[in-house]
Amino acid sequence: MPSTYFLETLGCPKNQVDSDKLEGTLAAEGLQRVAAAEEADVVVVNTCAFIDEARAESIETILALSAQRRPGAELVVTGCMAERHGDELAAELPEIDRIAPFGAALVPAARSRSIPVSLGPTRRAPDFDLLNLPRPASERPWAYVKIAEGCDRACGFCAIPTFRGPQRSRSIDKILAEVEQLSVSEIVLVAQDLAAYGRDQGVGERSIIPLVEQVARRVDRVRLLYLYPSDLNDALIDTICDTGVPYFDLSLQHVSPSLMRRMRRWGDGDRFLERIEAIRRREPDAAFRSNFIVGYPGETEADHDALLGFVETAQLDWCGFFAYSPEAGTYAMELDGDVDAALRSDRLAELRELQDEITATKRDLLVGSQVEVLVDERGVGRSHREAPEIDGIIEVPADLDVGTTHSLRVIAAMGPDLEAS
Repeated sequence: MPSTYFLETLGCPKNQVDSDKLEGTLAAEGLQRVAAAEEADVVVVNTCAFIDEARAESIETILALSAQRRPGAELVVTGCMAERHGDELAAELPEIDRIAPFGAALVPAARSRSIPVSLGPTRRAPDFDLLNLPRPASERPWAYVKIAEGCDRACGFCAIPTFRGPQRSRSIDKILAEVEQLSVSEIVLVAQDLAAYGRDQGVGERSIIPLVEQVARRVDRVRLLYLYPSDLNDALIDTICDTGVPYFDLSLQHVSPSLMRRMRRWGDGDRFLERIEAIRRREPDAAFRSNFIVGYPGETEADHDALLGFVETAQLDWCGFFAYSPEAGTYAMELDGDVDAALRSDRLAELRELQDEITATKRDLLVGSQVEVLVDERGVGRSHREAPEIDGIIEVPADLDVGTTHSLRVIAAMGPDLEAS
């Protein structure tokens, strides 16, 4: 039997939560974590398959870790690529010893190369359900908590519902038990469709609100990632602001009305700006993040100009821009109007340059202000404006204890990062 493991996690925060649950399971089986692949009996790669770049990174990581492992160590691939492309991985990468899709336990090790487990089109939980498994205590003063799995939407570009399944919300009691067990200062709630939490259970349109309120009673900070703009009603805005972390991560994707229809998405630039401005009137200190897809089929120069204009006007704190990636089984695969790869790259570069300037300017404006900073590690902290791992950081005095919160003055800005003392 193996006695040690090494786990590499790729992709989004939701994958990190899955890895935490897997680590809890491996520890319960008596395995100990080691710091390097070459020291492990079992090497696990939790993969991402969201877009082409993520799949390429997953394959590169699998091959790199295979080369690093010691003789006799088992290489196990799990996560989204294992679920969605397990057969191809088994056929093309003989380096992999075992492929464990969602619902397949990692131990005890089986010698078959693939285990045919799929969530399918129903809301049933798999026999090995990561969503509600226990997890080890957090080693940081913050933690992601996944409140639901899957998604009921049919966005034109997204394949997640085809391999993560329809939405399956956890009970509030189970979520709160996990929050209390983690014993951290900040909880970051994540899901594919966060604001839709509870709808699959027939709870109603606003069940996310009592959940946020109850989590906020147990921790200093609660942060929400991935909110669909159509669900961001006044009651939810008030709830978020009342927690003391007015941070709004809005899943916008584009702003052109015609392109939004081709994406099967709600909204347009004018509606988004109206909602952002309403939040700023309610809370001038609010911070905003969003993501946008560039080069979706049919995107014209006018559509691109509309997105540039929106980014300039909205002045969001943080933005991610991603090239459209064709995904098998999605509505967009059948659309005409492919955007040339070189043109798509030019548009990406233009948007990223504009947002870098906006972010740097907004950070410069914070110099001289007081901020409440949670110390994540020695010399590094965050205010309400920075989500962990994806936004900038605040450099703080090295003598401040990890996990403590301090009111500090911003003394310098360096691109996306700040310095405070």
